[in-house]
Order: sequence, then C-alpha cells, then structure tokens
Amino acid sequence: MSTTDTYHLFGNLIRFHTRGEMGYCLVEVTTAPGAGVPPNSHPGDNEVFCILEGSYAFHIDGEERIARSGDVVAIPNGAVHALKNIGESSGRMFVFNVPGRIHTAFFSSLGEPMPVGASDFPPPPDSPPDIPRLIEEARRLGVTIHP
Repeated sequence: MSTTDTYHLFGNLIRFHTRGEMGYCLVEVTTAPGAGVPPNSHPGDNEVFCILEGSYAFHIDGEERIARSGDVVAIPNGAVHALKNIGESSGRMFVFNVPGRIHTAFFSSLGEPMPVGASDFPPPPDSPPDIPRLIEEARRLGVTIHP
C-alpha cells in the first residue's frame, strides 16, 4: 500500500511512496536550488539516489561526485555522505532505503508535515532551526549528523 505523506526538511520536499512495508522505503524528493542534506551516516539502512531532474553534488566519504538526470548514486552502508542541489532550479530524485526503518522514522519525525500532494516549498521559518535538538533526535533515530 502506497502512502503520499509529504514533509519538508533541509529545503527538501519528501513524499513517501512506501514506508518500509515492502522491505524498503521509497521517497520522491524535490530539492530547492542550493539546498540539500548535511553530512550524515546511518549504518543499518542502505541508500540509493536516482536523479530524475537537475544536478546534485554528492560528497561520499570525502570524495565529490556530480550526478545529473538519469544518474544513480549508491551510498555504501555507513558511509558519511552529503548532497546539494547545484542547479538553478529545483531538482528531483527517488531515494530508496533498505530496509528503510531508519529513514521512515527520520523523515517523518524531523520533517515539517505538509499538505498531501504539496509541491510548493513553505516560507522560510521565522527563526533558525534548533540544530542541537535535530542532531540529538537524528542520533536517537539511528542517523549521525556530522557537523
């Protein structure tokens, strides 16, 4: 059964297609220009990015890789990785996590709930995010954010 829950986190709209009930988590991610994901690692969930639109810079264990529409980027289990949309417009990708429990909890716990089917980014917040709280909550869920 597919769900369409949508969350906003780090300048990304994250729309669930599956939440691990099939043995994997599948999300469709739209990334604002210049936004991305901070350096993180998560032993326990394998991760694969399938770029649908745009250009992303990935940093994987200290090495940079540019990925464009049609590219697939696999993250070795436990590797420190980050990504950034380096295009002039929004980028879009599918992200597969196996078995997906860590990412299902991470996206839905730390993300800002959005209306079902949301395709517009929310306005910027009035105050900066509580980074220490985000780092601690991520750690509790199995994700280490590397400042």
